[in-house]
Amino acid sequence: MTHGNHDVLIIGGGVAGLVLALEIADRRRVTLLRPASDDSGASRWAQGGIAAVLSPQDDVEAHVADTLVAGDGLCDERAVRFTVEQGPAAIEWLLSLGVPFTPDTSPGAGYPYHLTREGGHGARRIIHAADATGRVVMETLKQHVADHPSITLHTELTAIGLIGDADGACRGARCLDEQGRLHELLAADTVLATGGASGLYRHTTSPQPASGEGMMMAAELGAELMNLEFQQFHPTCLFDPEGPPFLISEAVRGEGGQLLNIHGHRFMPALDPRAELAPRDIVARAIDAEMQLTGSDHVLLDIRHLGEAAIRHHFPTIHAHCAGRGLDITRVPIPVVPAAHYSCGGVATGLDGATRVPGLYAVGEVACTGLHGANRMASNSLLECLVFARSCARALARPAVPATADLRPLAAGSQPLPPGLVGEQREAMRQWMSARVAIVRHDAGLAEAAEALADQQRRLAPLVAASPPDAELASLWHALRLARLTVASAQARRESRGLHYNPDCPVHGDPAPQPSRIHLADLATP
Repeated sequence: MTHGNHDVLIIGGGVAGLVLALEIADRRRVTLLRPASDDSGASRWAQGGIAAVLSPQDDVEAHVADTLVAGDGLCDERAVRFTVEQGPAAIEWLLSLGVPFTPDTSPGAGYPYHLTREGGHGARRIIHAADATGRVVMETLKQHVADHPSITLHTELTAIGLIGDADGACRGARCLDEQGRLHELLAADTVLATGGASGLYRHTTSPQPASGEGMMMAAELGAELMNLEFQQFHPTCLFDPEGPPFLISEAVRGEGGQLLNIHGHRFMPALDPRAELAPRDIVARAIDAEMQLTGSDHVLLDIRHLGEAAIRHHFPTIHAHCAGRGLDITRVPIPVVPAAHYSCGGVATGLDGATRVPGLYAVGEVACTGLHGANRMASNSLLECLVFARSCARALARPAVPATADLRPLAAGSQPLPPGLVGEQREAMRQWMSARVAIVRHDAGLAEAAEALADQQRRLAPLVAASPPDAELASLWHALRLARLTVASAQARRESRGLHYNPDCPVHGDPAPQPSRIHLADLATP
């Protein structure tokens, strides 16, 4: 079934997608695809806050410098400066919408709202809503989206691929509804806001992480992917094998939390002068090494010394959640383990979200803007969502060009899939990625993963070709090919930098490193 013509089609309803919808809807009609699963995605679970220069004791140059250091030499300074300079206005925009950030009522406060500090930041510049910033921001944005007459919201449609025309431009998306029926939404402009690729791994910090579906949909039309090897593992996810993932915010360490091994010994001060406030790549590797040294499956994050009143005040969500899982964090340390959290790579875009494919834009974690380089600094992610969604909206504020005919057809079969196949194949992919392409990679392990994933794709390809359109199968097919491209990117980077650590090439290489760039065409047929 073909539905057209749509004006601006936004795929994904996290913070980036919602902000873009609101910012463009006064000038163009918006169709927003927001499956129910988006409420369990990364945006909602962003506890810590949003980094921006808001305090009189802070300045743009300091935030730029901290970001460049955290990115380990691979940031695009132009993108960093653009983001940091636009940050205060983006926060003011959220405040104008009524986002209830935590106030600072202390005597002599230089800014009306409480600012915390997180790893890599040299100043307190994280504005937050207690320890549930993502949820609070999302709820506010969702209410404004629901109230806007120019935004049409679809919760029943899941995008499985983009529509291209004979000239190589993007003309919308193919979607499946809840009954599995195919819908083709033709659009003048299409924006991906589909999230990152943490779902390539077994352990993540959100219950339903994206697996790079948007990245591969863009690559299928010829978009360039960049820096896929830099997958961030958050140092502190609650360790509870029997329960769902739950992030323990960076702000816990920002307020004085200390990392201990299972014997109760603090290990970060001996490894880095910033101790627990070192950038995430350093802290995650330190935890991984400590776990191997002690033969444990977790470490401990201790905040008992802050006192019960401070813990309940600063971290009510974390306190309540842990209590619900039988853990009183005012009396015992929190067991934590690193987990896949954020993709620093993605679809290469400009400062306006434009990709190399005409008519296709990308914002949020699906995009690679150059801001994060080889390692994202804490709380720069929601900042990026805000700044680049607003910038993309400005680029889209022009007369619409209706989608054209002569579209590439969709090839599909009619053979039903064997029961349980998709789940089994996804788990196999995740096991290889977690075992060989995680916090520490080795040449031999990367080679094993490359061969295993290529073999998996070879066996799955005929089933994909023979089956009718299926949302779960499409997600797996996108994820599997992105996993192969991620391994290829990791193999190509012959150095250790930021989140990519390979003991077989442990030092920085080129003093002027370049981002890695890869296309779907670079993926050899298995």
